[in-house]
Amino acid sequence: MGKIKFVEISKELLSLLLPDFLVDHFSFITSSSTEGKLRLHFEEKNIVPDNFRTRKVESKGFHKEIIIEDFPLRGKLVYLHLKRRRWRDVDTGETLQRDWNNVAKGTRMTAEFAAFLKEINR
Repeated sequence: MGKIKFVEISKELLSLLLPDFLVDHFSFITSSSTEGKLRLHFEEKNIVPDNFRTRKVESKGFHKEIIIEDFPLRGKLVYLHLKRRRWRDVDTGETLQRDWNNVAKGTRMTAEFAAFLKEINR
């Protein structure tokens, strides 16, 4: 059996604790834990979305950070701080961004967490 790299274990562990979209498209930056709250900070990776691959685009920084609530861990509320990337089409100057539909409508929670809460309230 081959050696497993620490990075692979970390990604596998993160995929058990966090939404898939986060593990696949964001890089973990930092965390803080205070007063029963765990805050995890992520930045979207500089990987051009598939629907922009036919265009010449360049990364142009990030949108304003959003904060969404996810499943509690170890009795602490979990808040995901996400910085979503934006790109610029070099030829047209148009600002582009990935289409994210991971936050449940009308909430500041991940869609998975909102579905879980809805189910337990039945």
